[in-house]
Amino acid sequence: MSNHSAYIRSVNICICLLSLGAINAVAEEKLATFAGGCFWCMESDFEKLHGVNSVISGYTGGSLANPTYKQVSSGNTGHTEAVQILFDSSKVSFEKLLEHFWANIDPEDANGQFCDRGLQYRSEIFYHDEAQKRASLASLDRVVNSGKLDMSVATEITMATNFYAAEPYHQDYYKKNSTRYRYYRWSCGRDKRLQQLWGTETSE
Repeated sequence: MSNHSAYIRSVNICICLLSLGAINAVAEEKLATFAGGCFWCMESDFEKLHGVNSVISGYTGGSLANPTYKQVSSGNTGHTEAVQILFDSSKVSFEKLLEHFWANIDPEDANGQFCDRGLQYRSEIFYHDEAQKRASLASLDRVVNSGKLDMSVATEITMATNFYAAEPYHQDYYKKNSTRYRYYRWSCGRDKRLQQLWGTETSE
């Protein structure tokens, strides 16, 4: 084999390996969608996790296309505030995301979360495939059997539907308006209630 042919072959091998690496990287990126009350707080909570690539605040679970914050907050569209998470499954499992989800919500509350009332603030797991559905149901069983709850679990597990990103000012609100965010989270009693439920403090 000539030096030129060997060089071309080595370049092609490198290109193939890089392509395979890119395909694997894409394959390992997956979506998870959770609702747990105020999406500012959920975004903040999930962005702390290693392996989470991005968290988008938005609306899901309703019938109206492209809803606005004003429409969703009225409680008339069927949507709930939610976050959509892009995560690297080679670094963090969906099961780990579920554990983090339960630890940051009040599953006993059937009419909102913490100080935010109404079904537009309900807690819910939206699964994207059968594997996520099975994992979600198994995690629900663990929560029910944990002995930590006094009431039945109100959190529902449903198939993911259209997710609509919230307005830009809602994205990374906890970073852009940290003082207001901290005050809201404290005045809403979120961390106090989480500590009562799970014995852990999750405040910023």
